Amino acid sequence: MRGALQLTRVSIFAAILRSFPSSLALFLLLFSSLCEARDILVGGKTDSWKIPTAQSDTINQWAGDSRFRIGDTLVLNYDKEKDSVLEVTKEAYMSCNTSNPITEYKDGNTKVKLDRSGPFYFISGAEGHCAKGLKLIVVVMSPRHSTISSPAPSPMESEGPAVAPTSSATSLKATILMGFGAVFGFGFLIM
Repeated sequence: MRGALQLTRVSIFAAILRSFPSSLALFLLLFSSLCEARDILVGGKTDSWKIPTAQSDTINQWAGDSRFRIGDTLVLNYDKEKDSVLEVTKEAYMSCNTSNPITEYKDGNTKVKLDRSGPFYFISGAEGHCAKGLKLIVVVMSPRHSTISSPAPSPMESEGPAVAPTSSATSLKATILMGFGAVFGFGFLIM
């Protein structure tokens, strides 16, 4: 009986080792697709960089519902003859001050790489547009805090989007890792 049990353990372990290369390939494919940086069209459509018609129509509303990660790229489309996009400080954002931007974009098809965690502030460079609501705050999640939901800042602290809860992609990664750990750990335990 003991010999048969030992043979079964060896057979199970051998089956696990045979499937290891294909399982590892599947794991790496799934994991890399979840970690990939994305090009994100601001507002979700090509004509979003415009003066909002209502408070619920602001691109900050869209940004508050979105998740941004380090490495993502914002894509902003606008009429370069009539507008521009300015990356500014929080103070310039709050006061719609266009005089000293961090970066000025004027090409009509702007791509901004989000290279750090924290807030990024953008306003329209066209006179009066920022005061009418054409401005955007994007909050990029910190890699070490991407699995923890932060409470939304109160409207008095910031006029920008609330930090939205993290997506289920992080918990999916954890589930995949635990699954592989259980399969391979089980194989070594029965040896």
